[in-house]
Amino acid sequence: MKFKPVHENYNVLDLDKSMAFYEKALGLKEKRRKTDEDGAFIIVYLGNDTSDFELELTWLRDWERPYDLGDCEFHLAFQTDCFEDAHKLHSDMGCICYENKEMGIYFIKDPDGYWLEVVPAE
Repeated sequence: MKFKPVHENYNVLDLDKSMAFYEKALGLKEKRRKTDEDGAFIIVYLGNDTSDFELELTWLRDWERPYDLGDCEFHLAFQTDCFEDAHKLHSDMGCICYENKEMGIYFIKDPDGYWLEVVPAE
């Protein structure tokens, strides 16, 4: 039996703000969306041309407080072939939250506090 990862879900408070962040920071664009008939939720799937994997953003109409992310001991990683350019972009955006120069990696934080690792192409 084989399993193929297809998406990861993050719940967000401001869907438009989160979508703008992911497009600017990581080049992810909306691929499709699901909207509840009564407007209780909107699910947007983001992706790009480099992978079939998608990031699922879920907005809940009745959720009004920031999500409790615990100790942020989980993350989604992105690989880039333009590491220096990505680092400059994220530095200019002010979203780098942790950097380990010895390992050659850094993390950015999205508007809801989710950590995203950026690694160079091998």
